Amino acid sequence: MKTPRKTVYYTDPMKDDFAGTRIQEPVFIDGSYPYIHRGLGWRILSGLAWAIVLPLVWLGNRLWFGVRVRNRKALRGLKGGYFLYGNHTQAFPNATYPSLLAFPHRAYVVANPDAVSIPHIRNIVQMLGALPVPDNLAGQRAFIRAMEERLGQKGVIVIYPEAHIWPYYTGVRPFPDASFAYPVHCGRPVVACAVTYRRRRLLRFLPPALTLTLSDPIWPDPEAAPGRERLRIHRLVYDFLATRAEENEVEYIRYVQRKAE
Repeated sequence: MKTPRKTVYYTDPMKDDFAGTRIQEPVFIDGSYPYIHRGLGWRILSGLAWAIVLPLVWLGNRLWFGVRVRNRKALRGLKGGYFLYGNHTQAFPNATYPSLLAFPHRAYVVANPDAVSIPHIRNIVQMLGALPVPDNLAGQRAFIRAMEERLGQKGVIVIYPEAHIWPYYTGVRPFPDASFAYPVHCGRPVVACAVTYRRRRLLRFLPPALTLTLSDPIWPDPEAAPGRERLRIHRLVYDFLATRAEENEVEYIRYVQRKAE
């Protein structure tokens, strides 16, 4: 790998965030949050927003970020209604490439409440598929009901278990197993999506291009203990992401842990 463009120092791999988009007062997500809007007007506007944005998403990902997909055939037999887990190393691509993978179905990205807290665009963000993480138990119940309904509509639930964005990171950070309880509870398959970076043959002035590598579907065992299945799927997803991380060709940004004083 070539010398990285810059070096970033971190303290805690599970808490540090380098996205630079923290909102000072994010929306509090409780049981009253409207995860799904029933009104006809909202549904029409949501469909229009999706139809307008999707071609722009394709152009941005393909032309600017150079996105390529490996093992897309892993999704052919699923026909919607599954979970997609990936490493969190981009902002725009992580928020948008799931819509390209899920097409013609919709993708719903589990996001920090920051995503639906920005004035003037919060409704558009939700129309395009943001599912903010709840802040209390009542919100959690509403969140799970919304996921179940979207899965029943053949939607794809997208989760980035690392939670925080580390742009162009070429490793895989440790992440908890809590979110893997959702596919076990819903009885839906899981597909892991590893983002790696490759050298550009053309347009070398741009940052490294992205390759998305999909795992084969991982199905929960309905006969196994839920806690054990959660741990098993967590391990399989982590191992897949870590193995694919070895295929990175370029280290654009180097992350170095600060030494304890």
